[in-house]
This record gives sequence, structure tokens and C-alpha cells, in this order.
Amino acid sequence: MRHTRHGWWLEEAGEVVPERPLDGDTSADVVVVGGGYLGLWTAWQLRELEPELDVVVLEAGICGHGPSGRNGGFCETLWGDARTLRERAGDTAALAVCRASEDAVRGIGAWCEANGVDAWYRPAPMLQVATTESQRGAWDGAVRAAAELGAPEEVVAIDAREARARCASQLFLGGALYRVNATLQPARLALGLRRVLLDREVRVHERTEATRVHPDGTVETRSGRVRAGAAVLAVNASAAGFPGHRLSLAVASSHLVLTEPVPDVLDELGWTGGEAIVDSRTLVHYTRTTEDGRIAFGWGGGAMGFGGRSSRRLELDRDVVSHARERLVRFFPQLRGRAVTHAWGGPIDVSPTHLPIFGARGRVQHGYGFTGNGVGPSYLGGQILARIALDRRDELTSLALVEPGRKLFPPEPFRYVGGSAIRRALLAKDAAEDAGRPPGAVAALVATLPRRLGLRLPR
Repeated sequence: MRHTRHGWWLEEAGEVVPERPLDGDTSADVVVVGGGYLGLWTAWQLRELEPELDVVVLEAGICGHGPSGRNGGFCETLWGDARTLRERAGDTAALAVCRASEDAVRGIGAWCEANGVDAWYRPAPMLQVATTESQRGAWDGAVRAAAELGAPEEVVAIDAREARARCASQLFLGGALYRVNATLQPARLALGLRRVLLDREVRVHERTEATRVHPDGTVETRSGRVRAGAAVLAVNASAAGFPGHRLSLAVASSHLVLTEPVPDVLDELGWTGGEAIVDSRTLVHYTRTTEDGRIAFGWGGGAMGFGGRSSRRLELDRDVVSHARERLVRFFPQLRGRAVTHAWGGPIDVSPTHLPIFGARGRVQHGYGFTGNGVGPSYLGGQILARIALDRRDELTSLALVEPGRKLFPPEPFRYVGGSAIRRALLAKDAAEDAGRPPGAVAALVATLPRRLGLRLPR
């Protein structure tokens, strides 16, 4: 098994030649800091709105080689957050966000087709399942919210028979189907975006780390600066290291394992419809198939990050990979004896409300807090941030994800210490419930702290 920082998606997508770093000072209409999905979609949308706009993208590594090229490739809507949206913004605003997130999922597929990017985009419902008695009904709030918003078809409860008809794991006790969803090869999408932007002569400087972003839109790097009319901060979990954003998100990690091609197992399971699948734990398991007949299986139970600092363990964690590999076989015993060829992981930018956050401070726009659901919402975020940068206010910039009421995490070291303690409690609680026994009193109590503090952590 190859356990690396970048993983199989980027290997499969192929190597790219890095663009030259920034050398000296330059100017632009808009400078985008970050070459992942959010930054690249923002650059794309800026050019769609104003084709002659001078846009510069700065990326500390190589575009698409961070979380955007390493995630699970689940292209989801925000219907799973409908209940939270209703509580925070009301029914009309909640429905508008959910519908916009559907448009984003479809928009990615349409963009790939229009631009000749083969990102393995495959529309199929997402299946949320219960794998223990304690998880039964975890989807009831989402089902009820969709129905009360007048869209009962978007999240539909199903029984064990219906769940197993889509994927015959004996662990599945029932669940819910989220109608609008897709899977894709995330690195192919990220690198396809990069190629299209370069073809459109967007200036991209890689291996160029931004060291300071000024309120007037100027961005300093170690080798120069960009003076711009507006700047966009789109750096995922690294936003926790920038002043003014440090309490708005936390950092954790998630890891994936990948099997050899197993088309015979997929046929035996009847898992041929392309459905993405998640369980209903707090520290969620997630799994999907690939175009060449592999199974990818991940776990969001990785270590906490400290502020915006990078950490080797956020990207290479043998314990988390071992857990994912063991649970893969628990879900699908047919894989016993079959090869697991790759493992990888990376940081997640965790929002206190489970919802992404977009906004502006002075001439600097920002977006982060995707909490493991960034593929679809980052397209929507690019639409939003491009419009804010150009001061084009419309229905997208009025969505409830833009300048939401602030909910903050505690400062470091309390965030790291407290988050790590809560993580241990959640691990203990999930493990006990997996084993069919009640969690210990202390673990159960500590696991409730996020809810008591008004935080909605994964799931």
C-alpha cells in the first residue's frame, strides 16, 4: 500500500509542469490567493463576468494539489444542512441556499462537458445509511426539513431493503437518499480547471506563498507583491493562520484508502449505480466507487490541527488509515484478501455551523468552512466571491452563506485542547455504538459539548 501526501487521484490525473513563481512586484484587477477549487472557480467566474479582467492566482504549492485534488470526490448539495439553515436564516433563505447548491452540482457537470474536462463526473443520488441501531433516524431532520420547505423529493427516507438494493452491505439498516448528487475524480477536475484558466491567459504563479494580505487588496509574498483592486482569500484550512479569520474555523483531517479494481465485488453488491454512501456517525465513514471499478473508503476521524499550522500528521496518519482499512472490510467482507493499493489524507476546514462562510473585509473577500463538503459548494462560492469582488450584488451574494452571523471557536490553545478532548470522546462513543453497547458516561457527556456550545461538528 502506498501511503502518500497526495494520493492516487493526483497520480492518476498525471503530472503537471509548475508555473513560474512570482518574481518581483506586479498589479492586477483581482488577485486570488489559493489555487484550489474555490480560488480557481472564483478566477473562472471573474473572467466569465468580465472577460478582459486581469486576474492573478497565487498558489503556495501547485494548483489542485491540496485538499481539492485529494478529497473523496463527493459532489454534494447543502440539503443535509437544511435544518441548520432554517434555524439560522428562515425557510425562504434556507430553500434559496439549497436550490443554489443543486445548481452548483449540475453546473460542475455542465462545465466539464463544455470545456472538454473528463473528470469522471457521474450523477447519482447520495445514500446516507445507518450501520448501528444508534444511527437509525439520523436523517429524520433532513427529511422533515426538505418536506416542510416544499421539496420532499430531495431527501427521502428508505428502509433496509431499499438501501441494500443499491448496495448490498449487511450493515445497512436503512437510510435516506439525497436526490441531487454526483461523484467525480477530484484531481482531474482541479487540474482541468487549472488548464482552462491557463488557456484563457489567467496569470498563475505557483510555489508562491502569500505571507500577508492587506485590507486594500495588496498581497505580499516571499518573492514579491501584487497590488490589486480586490483580493480573494481562498486557502481552505490555512485561513486559520490569517488575522481576522483565526476563530472562524477549526482544522481536522480525513483520510482515504483505495482498493485495487474489484468489478466482481461491485457486481456482487449490486453497487453499480454510482451512489456515494455515508454512514451516520459523528466522525463519518464515506465510500464511493471509481470509473475503473475500485472502492474508495474514508474516515473523518483524523487529528485536530493547531491554528493554521501545517502538520505532517494531518496528511500522513497511520492510525486513521488503519481504521479506514479495517472498516472497509467491515462494510464489505467480500474485500477480505483483496489489495488496498493507496492511502492518503489531508486537512479539512471545519465551520462551527457545518456551513461554508463567505464574505468580505475591506477589499479582501474570503471563503472557507466547507467541513468536508467542498466540491459542489466551492463552485457556488466562486460565483459569490467573484460577484462581491466586482461589487455585483444579486441573489447569489444575498444567500444566507454570505456574511452570516458570526459563530466563533475558542482561541488556541483552548481550541486544540478542547477539540482533541471532544474528538477522543466522539471516538469512544462511536466505537461503543459500533460494538452494540452504550458509551461510557464521561464519553457520552463530553460528546454532547459541541451541541451544548451551539456548534455543529461533523457529521
